Amino acid sequence: MRKHEQLLESVSEAKTAYGEAVFWWMGQHSFILKLGERVVYIDPYLSPNPARRTPPLLLPSETGHADLILCTHDHTDHIDPGSIPGIAKAASNAVFVAPKTARQRMLDLGVDEKRLVSLDAEDVYEGDWVRVAAVKGKHEFFDHDPVLGYPYLGYVIEANGAALYHAGDTIVYEGLVSTLQAWDFDAVFLPINGRDARRLKAGCLGNMTFQEAVDLAGDISTRWAVPTHYEMFEGNSADPQDFTDYLSAKYPQIRAWVGEAGEPVLIPSRNTQTKNKSKTATKETRI
Repeated sequence: MRKHEQLLESVSEAKTAYGEAVFWWMGQHSFILKLGERVVYIDPYLSPNPARRTPPLLLPSETGHADLILCTHDHTDHIDPGSIPGIAKAASNAVFVAPKTARQRMLDLGVDEKRLVSLDAEDVYEGDWVRVAAVKGKHEFFDHDPVLGYPYLGYVIEANGAALYHAGDTIVYEGLVSTLQAWDFDAVFLPINGRDARRLKAGCLGNMTFQEAVDLAGDISTRWAVPTHYEMFEGNSADPQDFTDYLSAKYPQIRAWVGEAGEPVLIPSRNTQTKNKSKTATKETRI
């Protein structure tokens, strides 16, 4: 586990050529990405919690280098009420992206509406260096709001010649594979903690099993597959080794990563200048 200063130095010093990306897993479903000179946080969960099995790696006040913060849905370990206000203050120029269903939540947590992009499934935010397409998630259920849309989103991030998919919390549903096949992914980040009746009765909504996550990675022919959403909380975890073993047996051409939180991981370039274009995301949101 890296100390705060080591992690900050690692992010600052990371270099990415065109087509490359670096990521740092922060535990649970939280990541830092570096694409070119830009820094992206996804579901930053930085609050201390006695139930956490791994401590926060950074303080919200240490996120001033962030250019973009992506929040997938309004659960505490994804839109963290203990972190968002501090991040909004520290990363004073960063853009926040969250579901339309969570817009008021983000505003209440101190995010300036001028820096907040609210998306529904198939919406796209396009900045001067990044394109983010929203993909609906089914967190046991779609829970679709007829006015505000889908509350659980995944994001396709295209920047610096790379294409990455963070699934948010979801199971595999009809249409997900065909939607994602519109991109040529360098890496995907997929939850593997699964689901069962015990957790559902307790109000703990489930995700893909490790087998389902592996098959999704294979069906969309990603180059790298990273299992996430495990280890943080007792009783809602999975063994990532099961994911890597199944992936290597069934899709040996796909590379997996499992490692220590805070470790920098380079996704190398595929040595092509071809830009990934979406065939399905049609709406654009600009600020």
